[in-house]
Amino acid sequence: MSDISDNQGGPAGGNGGPGGEQMQAPITVNAQYLKDFSFENPNAPQSLGQTTPPAIEVGVNVGTRNLAPGVFEVTLALNGTAKRGDQTVFIAELTYAGVFTLQGIPEEHVRPVLLIECPRLLFPFARNILADATREGGYPPLMLQPVDFVDLYRRQVEAAGGSAGTATA
Repeated sequence: MSDISDNQGGPAGGNGGPGGEQMQAPITVNAQYLKDFSFENPNAPQSLGQTTPPAIEVGVNVGTRNLAPGVFEVTLALNGTAKRGDQTVFIAELTYAGVFTLQGIPEEHVRPVLLIECPRLLFPFARNILADATREGGYPPLMLQPVDFVDLYRRQVEAAGGSAGTATA
Protein backbone atom coordinates (compact mmCIF):
# COMPACT_ATOMS: atom_id res chain seq x y z
CA MET A 1 0.00 0.00 0.00
CA SER A 2 1.33 3.43 -0.85
CA ASP A 3 1.29 6.50 1.34
CA ILE A 4 0.23 9.17 -1.15
CA SER A 5 -0.44 12.67 0.17
CA ASP A 6 -2.60 15.42 -1.30
CA ASN A 7 -1.44 19.04 -1.49
CA GLN A 8 -2.78 19.67 2.05
CA GLY A 9 -0.19 17.39 3.59
CA GLY A 10 -2.64 14.68 4.66
CA PRO A 11 -3.37 11.31 3.08
CA ALA A 12 -5.16 11.50 -0.25
CA GLY A 13 -8.92 11.33 0.26
CA GLY A 14 -8.49 11.79 4.00
CA ASN A 15 -9.22 14.56 6.43
CA GLY A 16 -7.02 17.22 4.89
CA GLY A 17 -8.60 20.27 6.47
CA PRO A 18 -7.49 22.06 9.62
CA GLY A 19 -8.64 20.27 12.74
CA GLY A 20 -9.29 17.08 10.76
CA GLU A 21 -12.58 18.18 9.12
CA GLN A 22 -13.34 16.90 5.64
CA MET A 23 -12.60 19.47 2.89
CA GLN A 24 -15.54 19.96 0.52
CA ALA A 25 -15.17 20.55 -3.20
CA PRO A 26 -16.73 23.87 -4.21
CA ILE A 27 -18.56 22.18 -7.11
CA THR A 28 -20.07 18.72 -6.76
CA VAL A 29 -21.66 16.98 -9.74
CA ASN A 30 -24.61 15.10 -8.22
CA ALA A 31 -26.01 13.80 -11.51
CA GLN A 32 -25.81 14.34 -15.23
CA TYR A 33 -28.34 13.14 -17.75
CA LEU A 34 -29.86 13.38 -21.18
CA LYS A 35 -32.91 15.60 -20.73
CA ASP A 36 -34.14 15.87 -24.34
CA PHE A 37 -32.81 14.61 -27.65
CA SER A 38 -33.97 14.64 -31.26
CA PHE A 39 -32.29 13.59 -34.50
CA GLU A 40 -34.08 14.11 -37.79
CA ASN A 41 -32.83 12.73 -41.09
CA PRO A 42 -35.64 14.02 -43.36
CA ASN A 43 -34.13 13.35 -46.79
CA ALA A 44 -32.44 9.99 -46.24
CA PRO A 45 -31.45 7.94 -48.12
CA GLN A 46 -31.05 10.55 -50.90
CA SER A 47 -28.96 12.81 -48.66
CA LEU A 48 -26.52 10.01 -47.72
CA GLY A 49 -23.26 9.46 -49.59
CA GLN A 50 -23.10 12.95 -51.11
CA THR A 51 -19.60 14.20 -51.83
CA THR A 52 -20.41 17.85 -51.12
CA PRO A 53 -20.22 18.47 -47.37
CA PRO A 54 -23.27 20.24 -45.93
CA ALA A 55 -23.16 23.66 -44.29
CA ILE A 56 -23.65 23.15 -40.56
CA GLU A 57 -24.98 25.72 -38.13
CA VAL A 58 -24.58 25.07 -34.41
CA GLY A 59 -26.34 26.85 -31.56
CA VAL A 60 -25.48 26.73 -27.86
CA ASN A 61 -27.72 27.72 -24.95
CA VAL A 62 -27.07 27.41 -21.21
CA GLY A 63 -29.80 27.64 -18.59
CA THR A 64 -29.97 27.27 -14.82
CA ARG A 65 -32.64 26.46 -12.30
CA ASN A 66 -32.40 26.51 -8.51
CA LEU A 67 -33.58 23.19 -7.03
CA ALA A 68 -32.72 23.74 -3.35
CA PRO A 69 -30.36 25.98 -1.38
CA GLY A 70 -26.96 25.55 -3.04
CA VAL A 71 -28.29 22.93 -5.52
CA PHE A 72 -28.83 23.84 -9.18
CA GLU A 73 -29.79 22.19 -12.43
CA VAL A 74 -27.70 23.43 -15.36
CA THR A 75 -28.89 22.63 -18.89
CA LEU A 76 -26.69 22.73 -21.97
CA ALA A 77 -28.71 22.84 -25.19
CA LEU A 78 -26.90 22.13 -28.45
CA ASN A 79 -28.58 22.37 -31.88
CA GLY A 80 -26.96 21.35 -35.13
CA THR A 81 -28.59 21.86 -38.53
CA ALA A 82 -26.92 20.65 -41.71
CA LYS A 83 -28.06 21.89 -45.14
CA ARG A 84 -27.03 21.54 -48.76
CA GLY A 85 -28.50 24.55 -50.47
CA ASP A 86 -32.05 24.80 -49.16
CA GLN A 87 -32.35 21.04 -48.52
CA THR A 88 -32.08 19.99 -44.87
CA VAL A 89 -29.65 17.11 -44.44
CA PHE A 90 -30.12 16.57 -40.70
CA ILE A 91 -31.25 18.32 -37.55
CA ALA A 92 -29.86 17.35 -34.16
CA GLU A 93 -31.16 18.90 -30.94
CA LEU A 94 -29.81 17.92 -27.55
CA THR A 95 -30.44 19.14 -24.02
CA TYR A 96 -27.95 17.66 -21.60
CA ALA A 97 -28.22 18.57 -17.92
CA GLY A 98 -26.49 18.20 -14.61
CA VAL A 99 -27.36 18.76 -10.98
CA PHE A 100 -24.62 20.62 -9.15
CA THR A 101 -24.09 21.48 -5.49
CA LEU A 102 -22.09 24.65 -4.87
CA GLN A 103 -20.43 25.10 -1.48
CA GLY A 104 -18.30 27.94 -0.17
CA ILE A 105 -18.66 30.01 -3.32
CA PRO A 106 -19.30 33.72 -2.70
CA GLU A 107 -22.77 34.81 -3.86
CA GLU A 108 -21.35 37.12 -6.56
CA HIS A 109 -19.52 34.16 -8.14
CA VAL A 110 -22.42 31.67 -8.17
CA ARG A 111 -23.89 32.88 -11.49
CA PRO A 112 -20.56 32.77 -13.38
CA VAL A 113 -19.80 29.31 -11.95
CA LEU A 114 -23.23 28.05 -13.07
CA LEU A 115 -22.96 29.54 -16.56
CA ILE A 116 -19.25 28.91 -17.20
CA GLU A 117 -17.79 26.08 -15.13
CA CYS A 118 -20.80 23.77 -14.96
CA PRO A 119 -21.47 23.73 -18.74
CA ARG A 120 -17.74 23.29 -19.28
CA LEU A 121 -18.02 20.06 -17.27
CA LEU A 122 -21.11 18.91 -19.23
CA PHE A 123 -19.87 19.80 -22.73
CA PRO A 124 -17.65 16.76 -23.49
CA PHE A 125 -20.51 14.37 -22.74
CA ALA A 126 -23.03 16.33 -24.85
CA ARG A 127 -20.49 16.62 -27.68
CA ASN A 128 -20.02 12.85 -27.68
CA ILE A 129 -23.78 12.20 -27.87
CA LEU A 130 -24.12 14.50 -30.92
CA ALA A 131 -21.10 12.91 -32.62
CA ASP A 132 -22.52 9.42 -32.10
CA ALA A 133 -26.00 10.44 -33.32
CA THR A 134 -24.75 12.00 -36.55
CA ARG A 135 -22.50 8.99 -37.20
CA GLU A 136 -25.42 6.61 -36.59
CA GLY A 137 -27.52 8.80 -38.89
CA GLY A 138 -25.16 7.94 -41.75
CA TYR A 139 -22.91 11.02 -41.71
CA PRO A 140 -19.43 11.77 -40.44
CA PRO A 141 -19.52 12.49 -36.68
CA LEU A 142 -20.34 16.11 -35.86
CA MET A 143 -17.26 17.03 -33.82
CA LEU A 144 -18.05 20.33 -32.14
CA GLN A 145 -15.15 22.58 -31.31
CA PRO A 146 -14.81 23.54 -27.64
CA VAL A 147 -17.13 26.34 -26.60
CA ASP A 148 -15.74 29.46 -24.93
CA PHE A 149 -18.27 29.65 -22.09
CA VAL A 150 -16.49 32.70 -20.62
CA ASP A 151 -17.07 34.68 -23.82
CA LEU A 152 -20.63 33.36 -24.05
CA TYR A 153 -21.30 34.54 -20.49
CA ARG A 154 -19.73 37.97 -21.09
CA ARG A 155 -21.79 38.55 -24.23
CA GLN A 156 -24.98 37.55 -22.42
CA VAL A 157 -24.23 39.85 -19.48
CA GLU A 158 -23.56 42.75 -21.87
CA ALA A 159 -26.76 42.06 -23.81
CA ALA A 160 -28.82 41.84 -20.61
CA GLY A 161 -27.36 45.03 -19.19
CA GLY A 162 -25.46 43.41 -16.34
CA SER A 163 -27.45 40.34 -15.19
CA ALA A 164 -27.50 37.00 -17.01
CA GLY A 165 -29.91 34.14 -16.32
CA THR A 166 -29.12 32.15 -19.45
CA ALA A 167 -26.37 32.34 -22.01
CA THR A 168 -26.82 31.83 -25.75
CA ALA A 169 -24.46 31.67 -28.73
